[in-house]
Amino acid sequence: MEFEHEHNISATAELAAKRPVLAILTVTGTNKFGFRGNRANFADLIRTGRGMGFTVYVLTIRSLKFTKPLLSGFSLNETSGEWERGFFPFPDLVYNRIPRREDELRPRVQRKLRLLLATPTIKGIFNPAFFDKWELFEWLNNSESTKKYIPATRKMASAASLNRMMTKHPYLYLKPVSGKAGKGIMTIRVMEGKPLPYRLRIQEKKKSSTYNCSTVSKLWARILKESGGEMYIAQQGIQLASYEDRQFDLRALVQKNTIGKWSVTGIGARVAGSRSITTHVPRGGSIEDPEKLLVQAFGADQARLLLAKTRLACVQLAGQIETASGASYGEMSMDIGVDADGSLWFFEANAKPMKFDEPHIRKKSLERIFHYSAYLMKSGKAETAGGA
Repeated sequence: MEFEHEHNISATAELAAKRPVLAILTVTGTNKFGFRGNRANFADLIRTGRGMGFTVYVLTIRSLKFTKPLLSGFSLNETSGEWERGFFPFPDLVYNRIPRREDELRPRVQRKLRLLLATPTIKGIFNPAFFDKWELFEWLNNSESTKKYIPATRKMASAASLNRMMTKHPYLYLKPVSGKAGKGIMTIRVMEGKPLPYRLRIQEKKKSSTYNCSTVSKLWARILKESGGEMYIAQQGIQLASYEDRQFDLRALVQKNTIGKWSVTGIGARVAGSRSITTHVPRGGSIEDPEKLLVQAFGADQARLLLAKTRLACVQLAGQIETASGASYGEMSMDIGVDADGSLWFFEANAKPMKFDEPHIRKKSLERIFHYSAYLMKSGKAETAGGA
């Protein structure tokens, strides 16, 4: 592996002993760096943490040992910008950035995550796991304060259950339970009176393909072929507000703050690509200013009100997700839709948010990770917490 040089063990330990220690947890990689994950994000975390009085390093599951005071990890050389391997103290806090669901579900990884949660010297581990879309909707439907934001959602179990759903909702989204960034999403539109009444659109990289089917059984066969046996949910399609004939939704980042309460760090907006069925940027969507889009769609006064309502909704949603999950989270991103009537809809939450491209949200998001970490260092073990 290529590293500039190895840290001096005793010097590293001596320096770190004076500061709280946060480990960015990931898995071993076969690349030259020795670990997987978004290295640019990890570098930003290390720089921000250093500036706020923390020792921050990247720790792989393989190097996580519970009987050693010093662990092998990776950090960034401030002068050269190169990654270095070194030895660091056992962490006070663990920030879980294992990049893929399949890695996190491996038995060895699950065993070490359970051991981390049971380690009394660790003040907090966030975020402990990826979300499952079906569980999310079950959790949110169990609370009066959040169920109003949830589109009708069912497990896609059979052609008969899909047909029942289409009878009530002639526009549906089909989403893989474990999907992310819009991968695998499909839509169905029922067009009564047409010889091919079922229109299925399938999201590809930056465009979509369309199939018109004459019967429910033919539609179901095509869906099964496209889903590849993966578990899907069917969800009521919402006619979103639009900008220049392209639908948009809001992306909110919700994080815990200096007093351990949920608070909205920032809200962005994503406009669907001209040939896309989702607003995700990797699928052809584009980034826009949410206030500009909402003002254009609803007028200035209503736009301000909608942004305030979105902030309140996100705090309620985060609090309910965390309470119902029984685990402690430090952040989550959310996709929130605004329909043509100005009603808010929850579509998705991500326990390991991708970095926001908006500079003001990005800077604040990095700082908030360490604000919450400082709170945990003062207050002790993380507990599930409500909103601000």
